[in-house]
Amino acid sequence: MVKTLSKSIREYKTPSVLSPVFVSLEVVLECLMPLVIMAFLEEIQKQQSSISMATIGYYGGILIGMALLSLAFGMLSGRFAAKASAGFAKNLRKDMYYAIQDYSFANIDKFSTSSLVTRLTTDVTNVQMAFMMIIRVAIRCPLMLIFSLVMAFTVNVTISFVFLALIPVLAAGLVIIILKTHPIFDRVFKKYDNMNRSVREDIKGIRVVKAFVREGHEEKKFEKASDEVCKDFTLGERIMAVNQPAMQFCIWLSFLLIFLLGALLTRNNIEDPVQQADITVLIMYASQILSAIMQLSMVLVLIIIARTSGERIVQVLSEKSNILSPENAVKEVKDGDIVFENVNFKYAANAERFALSGVNLHIRAGETIGILGGTGASKSTLVNLIPRLYDVTEGAVYVGGVNVKDYDLEALRNKVAMVLQKNVLFSGTIKENLRWGKKDATDEEIERVCRLACADDFIQGFPDKYDTYIEQGGTNVSGGQKQRLCIARALLKDPKVLILDDSTSAVDTKTDSMIRRSFRDEIPSVTKIIIAQRVSSVQDADRIIVMDGGKIDAIGTHEELLATNAIYQEVYYSQNKATEQSAAQAAATAENKVENQEEGGEANE
Repeated sequence: MVKTLSKSIREYKTPSVLSPVFVSLEVVLECLMPLVIMAFLEEIQKQQSSISMATIGYYGGILIGMALLSLAFGMLSGRFAAKASAGFAKNLRKDMYYAIQDYSFANIDKFSTSSLVTRLTTDVTNVQMAFMMIIRVAIRCPLMLIFSLVMAFTVNVTISFVFLALIPVLAAGLVIIILKTHPIFDRVFKKYDNMNRSVREDIKGIRVVKAFVREGHEEKKFEKASDEVCKDFTLGERIMAVNQPAMQFCIWLSFLLIFLLGALLTRNNIEDPVQQADITVLIMYASQILSAIMQLSMVLVLIIIARTSGERIVQVLSEKSNILSPENAVKEVKDGDIVFENVNFKYAANAERFALSGVNLHIRAGETIGILGGTGASKSTLVNLIPRLYDVTEGAVYVGGVNVKDYDLEALRNKVAMVLQKNVLFSGTIKENLRWGKKDATDEEIERVCRLACADDFIQGFPDKYDTYIEQGGTNVSGGQKQRLCIARALLKDPKVLILDDSTSAVDTKTDSMIRRSFRDEIPSVTKIIIAQRVSSVQDADRIIVMDGGKIDAIGTHEELLATNAIYQEVYYSQNKATEQSAAQAAATAENKVENQEEGGEANE
């Protein structure tokens, strides 16, 4: 874990080294100051009332100079520690974000969105704080402990054994706290993810929540998640709270033992009593030693919390994409010819069944292919294999006569444009959203693809037209408008293959027909694959694929399938029967209305 995290220090290595260097100098000065004070007290005891101002000025000047130097070294150490820790956190977030961008769909499936957000924010902050403490306080405390202990032994060996007796007791207490609290904080961060997921779902679906008057339910769900986090944090903090009182008790106990031992040594050896200056200096060293242990315990508490956060961060950084561009990758897609050859696929290696099995399919370049099937038929899974969003488990997929595994990923995905089921628009203007398809697209190119996607009409109706600002997620446009903008964005890539994954479900049948007609007339060389729930959206396709249970049940034209395939017949007649019934009902309503009007006219006469 430490090795992986330390890679993110990079350009902040110098301040990371300078901080402990300056803190070491600060510690040395702080440990020498009690010796200067002891020498000053001894001088006062010798000269008593006859002590000169020169002597006072001499020792006072030395102490002030040492204090100022110690202050300067401490400030420099703090400055470099802040720079190093903030820079480390910046690099850590950047490395995690870049790692996530490189994930395949299979990698993304391992983490929830709320968990990734928590790792990029709370977890990185915890590690940042721990890193700052490590390069400053965690260096300062052991040095202070060692130097103060050595200096104490130079003053009085016998009394200094008090420290050696107390240190193991405190160390044992710290070990117990660490062992008790780490599992708690390991658990609490998973509950943090659940709480963030609850917040994210509630905010994203706030319109649904209000429509179903479920505010109370969501409040209770959040309160439960929040209470669980609070309960675990309280338990962890309660255990750690024992630490400081125990430290304070040991400090006062050490003072008492120093006084008692000093008194006993003086009584047993009146000729060579323990000097008052020695007791004073030992008290100072006791404060330094035990304060160092107390600060070290606080650092260890932060490290306990940060350890769990660090493990979660490393999980993200260590997750390597299972889909990479090969060496000497093919960088040009010749055409939209697609071949599935004995393809089997499952989402996890240990999955019991294949999501796709026994798929053999040839789609010729420029064909329009419809895909129809029930929920869970693996329609989306099939098309996700074409741009290599997932890799096949067995068999091979070819685009333009080349195995998709031999392509450069960027080159392949630039020529296979997908409009996914969940259409996503980002905050920014319409132009900015569309230029995701082609960053240097001209206004004329943008308007052309919008006309193809039947989006130009409603865009022209906005006051700012193509400069209209789209809210995050496209909340200020309708579902059908969002779908058409996403289709236009995909067309702007000038693809060889265009895949519409149920991307016209929110569009009326007339607009849907217009979009398909414009595709047929304007981009005839592009291979078009249309997944749909409505038969009307695919019935004029060159061929229609009927899927069932992860297998291809039948392939043919609308007329062929209507004559031979039971699944297609069931879908077609159920949809058209509903349409016929609606039309008959509308006609009957209109006829009744006319009759009522005629009867009303006769009555008036």
